[in-house]
Amino acid sequence: MFDKLFQKKDISSMVGKSADSRGLRRTLSVTNLVALGIGAIVGAGIFVITGQAAANHAGPALTVSFLISATGCILAGLCYAELAAMIPVSGSVYSYSYATMGEFPAWFIGWDLILEYLFACSTVSVAWSGYMQSLLEGWGIALPHSISQATFAHAEDGWHLTGSIINFPAVFIVCLVATMLLGGIRQSAAINNIIVVIKVCVILLFIGFGLSYIDTGNWSPYIPPNTGEFGQYGISGILRGAALVFFAFLGFDALSTAAQETRNPQKDMPRGILISLSVCALLYVAVTAVLTGIVNYKELNVDAPIAVAIDHAGKGLAWLSPFIKLGAIAGLSSVILVMMLGQTRIYYAISRDGMLPKMFSHIHGKTRIPHKATIFAGGVTALIAGLLPLNVLNELVSIGTLLAFTIVCISVVVLRYTQPDLKRPFKVPFIPVIPLLGAAFCILQMASLPWNTWLRLIWWTIIGCILYFTYGIRNSQLSRKQ
Repeated sequence: MFDKLFQKKDISSMVGKSADSRGLRRTLSVTNLVALGIGAIVGAGIFVITGQAAANHAGPALTVSFLISATGCILAGLCYAELAAMIPVSGSVYSYSYATMGEFPAWFIGWDLILEYLFACSTVSVAWSGYMQSLLEGWGIALPHSISQATFAHAEDGWHLTGSIINFPAVFIVCLVATMLLGGIRQSAAINNIIVVIKVCVILLFIGFGLSYIDTGNWSPYIPPNTGEFGQYGISGILRGAALVFFAFLGFDALSTAAQETRNPQKDMPRGILISLSVCALLYVAVTAVLTGIVNYKELNVDAPIAVAIDHAGKGLAWLSPFIKLGAIAGLSSVILVMMLGQTRIYYAISRDGMLPKMFSHIHGKTRIPHKATIFAGGVTALIAGLLPLNVLNELVSIGTLLAFTIVCISVVVLRYTQPDLKRPFKVPFIPVIPLLGAAFCILQMASLPWNTWLRLIWWTIIGCILYFTYGIRNSQLSRKQ
């Protein structure tokens, strides 16, 4: 039993299997990868989470939080680049862990990735709903409360019913994106490219025109004094803010799930990951500085903080308001698309190894995508997005993302020492310093998250362990071969 838990997959056989012509179709270029990265990274982080993290945790010093997160992401991104170039297959960290740590650690991180992508997709869908309702209200259309809010709310005293049946706009966008993905990876990438151009232009407009409306008084105090509770302003607030906004950088992890659909993954994966990450880090810091300069951070605890900043600026920026909302809606749509793409590829990879039902690895004969996994992902994501509130979803995604990045950093070090002769098209410099620093940044931010978030992760892990020992270990392809 113990041997089975830590049996490893051979990297050369994984790469050879990924080249099977009956599998996923290799159509993505480096331009597509950068667009997918920006499409996933620039979304809820800028349009939603910035406001909540500034208002509740870091204040104007959220720019420092973003720099901390970006530093950790760049360190982890270098590790991702090495592994994605060396093991260009679907599955992201799940596949890397299977080759470096063994089957049970791979299942554990694969189950964590399912949590990460499922709740990331749901989180952004709820944010999309908030911006869409704001846009509709500007046109004089107000949706009834019964179909415009989550069914449940969570506060310090526990869970409550909101009186709403379901968040219908969130459910609608999930179903629409799932339908788009069923059309194939090439069509999905083309749509994403268009959306990315639109939202980056809108963000640059906000930064450029918003500079003249900054009131530097809103940046004072730059680091609000701590309230006496960990995570509410002060240094601990900056760390808590960094842990929350880390969710914003999830996109480059989603890139690695598409390695098996990339034309030249050995060269294009590292470029796509590092370019998209660098561009987005600059955009996040600039937007946060402008946002907290226009509006006092205490007023930003809303679902659409950039829209609030535009309204606060008055008539001078009123013309930009509909463009910001349309840009946010387009931007969040692309995030949902990439997150759901990543989610389905995780299902596909685990199912192909036998530890999830075979239906998840069925490939459509024409579109060459895992269509049953896509339909399942769409249905479950829509249900969660319709029922749960934004704050609960966001923290779960952050802790899942940080855990995945930590394991990637450790995997690079493990492989360097256990399999030093493997072909590495891209190498992380200064081994083991950079990977260990990346892991340390991630662990520090995980430690700053509240206990309730850890508790939910523990319950999710327990459910995953039950599934593995009742189904996964019995049906593992690797166990059957041996």
